[in-house]
Amino acid sequence: MGGAEYTGVTNTAFLYPHSSLHRLWRELLADAGIEVNGSRPWDMQLKAPGVPERIFAEGSLGLGESYMDGAWEAQQPDELICRLLKARLHRRIHPSRLLLHALKARLLNRQTSKRAWQVGEAHYDLGNDFYAAMLDSRLTYTCGYWQDATTLEQAQTAKLDLICRKLGLEPGMRVLDIGCGWGSFMGYAAEHYGVECVGVTISRKQAEWARARYAGLPLEFRLQDYRELDEPFDRVVSVGMFEHVGHKNYRTYMEVAHRCLQDGGLFLLHTIGKNERHPHTDPWIDKYIFPNGELPSVGQVGDAVDQLFVVEDLHNFGADYDKTLMAWHANFEQAWPRFRERLGERFYRMWRYYLLACAGAFRARDIQLWQWVLAKGGVEQGYRRVS
Repeated sequence: MGGAEYTGVTNTAFLYPHSSLHRLWRELLADAGIEVNGSRPWDMQLKAPGVPERIFAEGSLGLGESYMDGAWEAQQPDELICRLLKARLHRRIHPSRLLLHALKARLLNRQTSKRAWQVGEAHYDLGNDFYAAMLDSRLTYTCGYWQDATTLEQAQTAKLDLICRKLGLEPGMRVLDIGCGWGSFMGYAAEHYGVECVGVTISRKQAEWARARYAGLPLEFRLQDYRELDEPFDRVVSVGMFEHVGHKNYRTYMEVAHRCLQDGGLFLLHTIGKNERHPHTDPWIDKYIFPNGELPSVGQVGDAVDQLFVVEDLHNFGADYDKTLMAWHANFEQAWPRFRERLGERFYRMWRYYLLACAGAFRARDIQLWQWVLAKGGVEQGYRRVS
């Protein structure tokens, strides 16, 4: 188990005084089927004063930070977040302190070539040993495909194979992987489909691990920004990287993929997405997990591919991310004693909240996981999806 455990119901009255703000907070939670200091696994247990005040002032940032501080607890934070989102409580709280954050997200390009490297240093370079303990054997840090899978390893293998089949990979093809991570797709495609691949990443530790793991295969791992790419490939794939591109750069990203893809080729884009078009980024995720990240909407992706690609297929299996995140969380909890001294209690609560809050968001269908199959010039006689 982790460094902090649920300790039961708190009945200390001073933690929730009878102010109008606290009454409103309890009423909003009740609308979501959540009780303050209730007995159900998703009920919010207050451990310190000031939690409602922080949430009304700072929204999701205050909710996440107060959890990191140990000010509230729940046996199942994932289910608590799911219920909050299903009740759409985030639309009923408008914290004024986040107006500047929203304005910056809308107006500024926070994903420039220079800033793009920040997420690699802050998130992906935490340590390969840490991710190896949490992920599957290939370090696949994206949603698994659970249609016929019962384990994380099976779900990730099924996802990689699904991508290869959707792309129609054949021996001898040259494939570009934009945002290759630890190289799981490239390694699998080379081993099972006989292709050669070039992958780009902004994480030094990812590139080092991948080069060692897949030595001997026809794979090239580059520490490079995607905007610098300009060479021909038979296929292009991008799995879990588009979330770091930003709306100011969506068109540029698609232009890069278009100029690198041979005529008649296929581009598979695997990305988390949101249900509506707006550039707002969750402030807690932006501050603590993915600096400068941003989820696209269907419309934004559509705008970006206009006159560049034919959208041949759009596949949503976002519910599978709930299962993937819960599997990662179970691995994280089991491995935590090995990392406690190095990373500390506050990191534990941050990472636990990240995994479980995201699981709750996918469970609530508040965010999605899409695989787009895009064709340069369209597929003659039409594209047929594999399953």
